[in-house]
Amino acid sequence: MKLVEPPSCSAASTVVFIGKNSRGLWVAQEQNGLYGGLFVNRAQAVKYALFENGHHPETIIELAREPELDMGGKIPLPAADTRRVA
Repeated sequence: MKLVEPPSCSAASTVVFIGKNSRGLWVAQEQNGLYGGLFVNRAQAVKYALFENGHHPETIIELAREPELDMGGKIPLPAADTRRVA
């Protein structure tokens, strides 16, 4: 059986930010805006992030602020309002 990585996953060190937005949905978005999505719960956002980043939990960062999904560009790097998921 051949393992196939998702096409959006270009590097093992890809950082994915997750957090709950102002409408109560969970956002998962790659740091450069290459991929992302909205989810009804944290578990699904983390599952998606792990799938997209090649199963590297150390590169998933949970934001304390309310991120909004923006597929047009980068999410600004947060200062002290983050914590690692793994």
